[in-house]
Amino acid sequence: MSKSLISAAAAALIAVVSTALPANAGAVLDQVQAAKTLTVATSSGWPNSSFLNDKQELDGFEIEVAKGVAKHLGVSVKFVTPGWDVIVAGKWAGRWDMAMGQMVPTKARAEKFDFPAIYFYTRNVAVIHKDSKATKLSDLDGKVIGLVTGDDAAIAYARHNLTLDWADEKPLEYKFTPGEMRNYENTGLQADDLRLGDGVRLDAIITDEVSAQGVIKAGYPLRVLGDALFPTPGAIAILKGDKEFSDKIAAAIKSMKDDGTLSKLSIKWYGIDSTAE
Repeated sequence: MSKSLISAAAAALIAVVSTALPANAGAVLDQVQAAKTLTVATSSGWPNSSFLNDKQELDGFEIEVAKGVAKHLGVSVKFVTPGWDVIVAGKWAGRWDMAMGQMVPTKARAEKFDFPAIYFYTRNVAVIHKDSKATKLSDLDGKVIGLVTGDDAAIAYARHNLTLDWADEKPLEYKFTPGEMRNYENTGLQADDLRLGDGVRLDAIITDEVSAQGVIKAGYPLRVLGDALFPTPGAIAILKGDKEFSDKIAAAIKSMKDDGTLSKLSIKWYGIDSTAE
């Protein structure tokens, strides 16, 4: 066989192999290891998850988890703070390697991203006044429920039309049927009306567990009723195609779960362990 034919055959083989492998196979991990730096996209205005502290340094749960991943990889960490819309658009162009932000791993997002590890669960709960006679969630049937405008998942749950659009979703059970739904701009305003008394303006509100515990800790005469209504998973996101990089991140989070680090960080920053479903 002539050199030209050998070259042509080799080129054809390379083309076949290239199309058979993911476009980014190993590339991001190689880049991180070569630079000895993991570049992480996050937020600078999301207490207590990722925010600027008194020293004007990024701090919070997300930041410490990212530092733990970098430590597991044996590299330093660098943070960047693009807008969330830029992160979820998926056109990263090598500006960062990994995104922290409790991204919900929906099926639509899975077309652009790999989700190496779920590390956080937002548990939505029903909150009632401490004087309420309700003892179980079904006691809220026909009651007046406060919801936050823009909290699409909670609103959909109250309306019984919530679709769980992420991998391994479990069948959803609606544990009560509201009689009337009232919208508020934020959890604080919800809680302000509920603390006036049982049934004065509201019988219950739906909010996430962290926010609920926050207002209760602040002295509001409220309590969580029953178990979580539904959990929403939050995952680390990377661009699709680099299995080696994904596996390394998954191993880092598993290690942090196994040794209790992840749980301790959640309790440190949120007051509760939100790392298990």
